[in-house]
Amino acid sequence: MRRIALYLLLFISMSMISCQSHSVSVSDRQLLVKGNPYIIKGICYHPVPIGSDKRSFENIDQDLDLMVEAGINTIRVYTPIDDVKVLDKIDAAGLKVIIGFGYNDPNDKYNIRSGNFLNYINSYKNHDAILMWELGNEYNYHPEWFDGDLKNWYTAMNNAAAVIHENDPNHLVTTAHGDLPDDLALSMSPNIDVWGMNVYRMVDPKSIFPQWEAISTKPMYFSEVGGDSYMAIAAEGYAQGENQKAQAEANKIILEQTFSSNGICSGATLFQFTDGWWKAGANDIQDVGGWAPEGSGVPFDRVPNEEYWGIVDIHRNKKETFNVVKEIYLSQNQN
Repeated sequence: MRRIALYLLLFISMSMISCQSHSVSVSDRQLLVKGNPYIIKGICYHPVPIGSDKRSFENIDQDLDLMVEAGINTIRVYTPIDDVKVLDKIDAAGLKVIIGFGYNDPNDKYNIRSGNFLNYINSYKNHDAILMWELGNEYNYHPEWFDGDLKNWYTAMNNAAAVIHENDPNHLVTTAHGDLPDDLALSMSPNIDVWGMNVYRMVDPKSIFPQWEAISTKPMYFSEVGGDSYMAIAAEGYAQGENQKAQAEANKIILEQTFSSNGICSGATLFQFTDGWWKAGANDIQDVGGWAPEGSGVPFDRVPNEEYWGIVDIHRNKKETFNVVKEIYLSQNQN
C-alpha cells in the first residue's frame, strides 16, 4: 500500500509540474506565463506564397530567424497550426503563439460552429508554444454572418470560451474585437479572459486606453495595429506610392504608445509579418487596394493597401519598419 501511495504522490506531483510548465494566467491586468509577467511583442503571421491564396510554412525557418532578430516573442495566427513540427520550431525559437479559431469557415475543420476547435485544443494544449486561444477576428463588424444579430456571435463565443476553460484550465481565452468592445459585447462575454482589439486610429491608439480602463478591469492587447507601406494619396507630408518611410514612422509612434500605457495594455501583435499578394487582384503580383473600406484609420492616407502591410516583403527583404520594430521590441526587457 505504501508503494502505491508513493506512486500516486509521484503522479500527482508530476501532473502539477506539467500544468505549471504550461500555465498562462492573469493577475489584475497583467499576463503571467509560469508566474512571470509577460508583455506581448508580437506579429500577425499568415504567410502565403506568391501565386497562392493558401497559407504555407515553407519559409518557417527563415521567418523565425527574422522574428528572433526583431525581438518578437509572440506570433498570432488566424487559423490553427495543425503541424506539431511547426509548433516545435516556434517553441525552439523561444516564441509563443496565439491560436485563432474562425466561426464557420468550411475550409477550416477546426471552426467553432462545428465544435472541432475543441479537438485541436485537447490535442495541443500541452504544447509549450501555446500562449492563448483566440475566438474570431473583428466579427463585430459583420452581423450579417450571424443572421443580422451579434448576440448570436457573442453567445457562441462565450459558450466556446466556457468549454475551453473546462478542457484547458492552463491557458487564457481571448478574442480579436474590432476596436473598443461595447456594453453588449462585454456583458455577453464574461468568459473572455483577455480582450484583443484590432485598432486603427491613425497614429493614436493610446486613445483607447482610458476608454478601456473606464469599462473593464481585464487585460487587453492590440491584436492588430500598424500601418502599410503604400500611400494611395499624398498626405501628412508623405509622397504617393510605395512609401516605407511612412510605414516606419507610423509604426514607431504606434509601438511607442503601446508600451507606454501604464499597465493598461499587454502589448501588440503588429499587422503583419510579410506582404500578402493574395489579398487584392492577382495572386502573383503586388496589387494596390484590398478588402477593407477606405476612410478608415490607416496611417496616414486612411486607405488600406492590404498587400503592403508586411515588416518584410514577400521575398523576406526587410522594410524600413523592420528596424523600428526591432529597436522598440528589444528595448522591452520584461521578458
